[in-house]
Amino acid sequence: MTIRSIIDSRGQSAVHSAHSNETVREVAARLADHRIGAVPVVDGDAVVGIFSERDLVYCLAKHGPAALDLRIADAMTAPAVAVDSATAVLSALSLMTRRRIRHLPVVDQDRLIGFVSIGDLVKHRIDKIESEAAAMRDYISGVG
Repeated sequence: MTIRSIIDSRGQSAVHSAHSNETVREVAARLADHRIGAVPVVDGDAVVGIFSERDLVYCLAKHGPAALDLRIADAMTAPAVAVDSATAVLSALSLMTRRRIRHLPVVDQDRLIGFVSIGDLVKHRIDKIESEAAAMRDYISGVG
């Protein structure tokens, strides 16, 4: 299974993103409004970084209340670790575990096409395992 299958299973949903010239205050409000943990930072079609809850906490700890007026470019994690849609789900999970990250931009031909979280990947993996277990139970009991 690939990252493409996860994106396709969610249907057409816009990726919430930020521009590097926006302020931390603006993007923090977007995270809260949409109840999300991170956004890719995009300039033109290029993903130039990620801004996450973790970045917000680090920024506030370092700059205090003035952090809210900083540009995202000064607070984001860059460069962004990204995958393409053909990446295997298990490979993406492994990458996220090794790099200790929870969100991955999905980039095909230098263009952002999606954004996945570790929760998306774990849910997909659990669904697949449960489906395989059900098929095995059916097979053993002679139903299939």
